[in-house]
Amino acid sequence: MNAEVTNLLIALRDGTMTIDQVAEHFRQRAWPRTRGPEPQTYLELASAAEQDPGPDVPGSFEEVASAYRRGELSRADYRVLARAAADSLRDEDQNRAEGSSGSA
Repeated sequence: MNAEVTNLLIALRDGTMTIDQVAEHFRQRAWPRTRGPEPQTYLELASAAEQDPGPDVPGSFEEVASAYRRGELSRADYRVLARAAADSLRDEDQNRAEGSSGSA
């Protein structure tokens, strides 16, 4: 089990790290993808609606969202961390796209 996200959130709560330090770690780490492809047809949409959500993925942003829902993060801190994680995912997608277009 990857405890990196949990440890960063604990460090933020106990004051050993600032929100900016935690956000920088969020920008630098790779985030596991937790969602599959979006349904493209009505039948795929109907099938997806009937499925139970999977369990939380350790080390994913779901840990941050759960901490926010439990009241362990302020709305402002949650937004900073969400932006940082989004930056990381966007950079990863851009690097992947550049890598695949360069190999053609």
